[in-house]
Amino acid sequence: MNNKGSFILFLILSIFPAFSSAYPRNDPKAARPNVLLITIDTLRADRLGCYSGRSPKTPHIDSLAESGVLFSKAFALTPTTLPSHTNILLGTTPLVHGIHDAFDSVVDARFLTLAEHLKTNGYATGAFVGSFRLDARFGLSQGFDVYDDDYQSRASHKNFVGERKAEAVISQSLGWLKNQRGPWFLWVHCFDPHDPYDPPEPFRSQYQNPYDGEVAYVDSALGRLFQYLEDSNLFRQSLIVLTGDHGESLGQHGESTHGFLAYNATLWIPLIIKAPGLKKAVVGRNVSHLDIFPTVCDFLGLERPDFLQGISLLPALKGKTLPSRALYFEALFPFYNRGWAPLTGYISENEKFMDSPIPEYFDLDKDFDELHNLAGSGKMDGYRKNLVHLIERLTPSPKDGTVEANKKIDRETLEKLASLGYLASPSASLKKDFGPEDDVKTLLPYYNRAVEAVDIGKRGKIEEAIRMLKAVIQENKRIDVAYKNLADLYLDQKKIPEALGVLKTGLENVPASYFLFSAYINNLVAAGRFGEVVEAVNKSGPPPMENDAEIWSSLGYAYLMMGNYDMSLKAYRRAVSIDEKYVSAWSNLGTVHLTVFQKIKNPKSLQDALQSYRRALDLNPKHAPSLNGLGNVCRQEGDIDRAISYFEKALQVDPGYSYALFNLCQALLDKGNKASALRRLSEFKQEYYGRLPDAEKKKLDELLLKCGQEPR
Repeated sequence: MNNKGSFILFLILSIFPAFSSAYPRNDPKAARPNVLLITIDTLRADRLGCYSGRSPKTPHIDSLAESGVLFSKAFALTPTTLPSHTNILLGTTPLVHGIHDAFDSVVDARFLTLAEHLKTNGYATGAFVGSFRLDARFGLSQGFDVYDDDYQSRASHKNFVGERKAEAVISQSLGWLKNQRGPWFLWVHCFDPHDPYDPPEPFRSQYQNPYDGEVAYVDSALGRLFQYLEDSNLFRQSLIVLTGDHGESLGQHGESTHGFLAYNATLWIPLIIKAPGLKKAVVGRNVSHLDIFPTVCDFLGLERPDFLQGISLLPALKGKTLPSRALYFEALFPFYNRGWAPLTGYISENEKFMDSPIPEYFDLDKDFDELHNLAGSGKMDGYRKNLVHLIERLTPSPKDGTVEANKKIDRETLEKLASLGYLASPSASLKKDFGPEDDVKTLLPYYNRAVEAVDIGKRGKIEEAIRMLKAVIQENKRIDVAYKNLADLYLDQKKIPEALGVLKTGLENVPASYFLFSAYINNLVAAGRFGEVVEAVNKSGPPPMENDAEIWSSLGYAYLMMGNYDMSLKAYRRAVSIDEKYVSAWSNLGTVHLTVFQKIKNPKSLQDALQSYRRALDLNPKHAPSLNGLGNVCRQEGDIDRAISYFEKALQVDPGYSYALFNLCQALLDKGNKASALRRLSEFKQEYYGRLPDAEKKKLDELLLKCGQEPR
């Protein structure tokens, strides 16, 4: 067996009898069907016609169900994208792979993925994903010959678009598919139903609810893929699995989207399997994402890795009964990112138990929408014990080699996630004891009001938004998003002291919130309050600070501005040791070395500056500050022509970069070329003068005087 497969061997809940596969086991000469896995992000099962018969119209997915097996009670184990897809592709719970969180986790390379297993058995493997949340950097690309995550993944977070439409995903996947000559495994991920909901026409006009329009649009896009499979005679030769990664609350239970709660609105997902030889059927047994990996193995006649925690659904595909078992689930985003109480539970037959400071128990046969909590009618001790035993059986012991998820995400990734609206505080310090005041159900309404205030502010009602956020803070001082959003409103009004005061108060009330700490440091730097930056960081912020390159970069900048070059170098070195790909930190490190050289004329400092700038440009050849820095190094070395070349390159990248222009003109003046310097300065002044800070306006006017022109 593959070494990755043997890495996490341990005792599973129980051993289920093996059923005969659809294809001869371990026979390399036997032709095996292709495998198509389709995951649709944020897809509620009740929005498909084959599940509810209601709007929106989903004829292509419905036709798949008409010729395959529909599982009416399929559940996700987690209500967020990365953990759910990890459950699918690894066939294990987060208790094994460690991806509980949606933001700062990376799948460990030692785990065996479904793609790796199929690749080992002769399959070409391709993945085409629609969201940055599944970018290759998060680890699910293991085993894929092609992992297409081309949605401007290398763009700056300032102009970042972290998703692409289903049509683009389908087009790319078809391009790959048409070149395959042997058996293939294709994973297609469509992100469109995720918020914000913005369906293209005609779906925007056809559906009053834009979420429904997104679902209908994805179905339409999939029609093109299905038509190609039909025309190529591949539809009948392929094992097709279609599912959602999780659902969407759409306001149910007080949750607008997903990730906080674990009701069926976000855990109930569609699961449809179509394959050669299968007859149309509906299976009513509880199943989960964990069952996809073993089902693919058994259907293809491949060895099933021992670490898988799901069961094969092959018996159900053949009309037989599945065994009864408990399905573990969790919703831990608020726990890891807000410090709220954890939420875990299980589903067993018609029973659903959710453990939290305010426990919940539902009879799903009578109350699938979970409107009537029965926990108050009896003691929950027995259900808690069942959950504890389930977790113990699913969790590998240390000797089995359990792996902690890698939490070291680079700053660029966190910035891009923030630009997409993910308000997360990585690895917040966690309490051990929780009460009803910590329950997600208690805190979520305050969080919702804090987020709603932002929308009110965007509509121009700034004072109303501010009053709303102040009210949230007064009623519950633990809602870090309220402080951050209030500070942002003040910043928009250029009320810097008020914004910093709010963030400081927020940290006093929610000291574990790294979300607030990071915002506080960033805004202190922007305000030029460098002594306070040094004080706040050296005071020791929340634990994630130790692994946050941006915090150390901010500290380095503060020390640089204060003239403490030794401490600045130390902080910047710490930043690049944490994140070797942090371009601006490498560039700023070069600037500190260059500044030291200018002070003491130590040749080593100049060489260190050169190396740092080159390292930054290796990572991003179009980084204007580093090109400008190299120009300054050349100027110090007396190579004026090369210096001019680098300053010109910096301005080609960023025409409004005043520092490069000023340095260019100084270099031109060094060569006695006043006319060229004057022309460049005049053009720049006409285009950018009004946007410059006062200090840079003064510098520009001084240079114009040197060139012989009186400033107007």
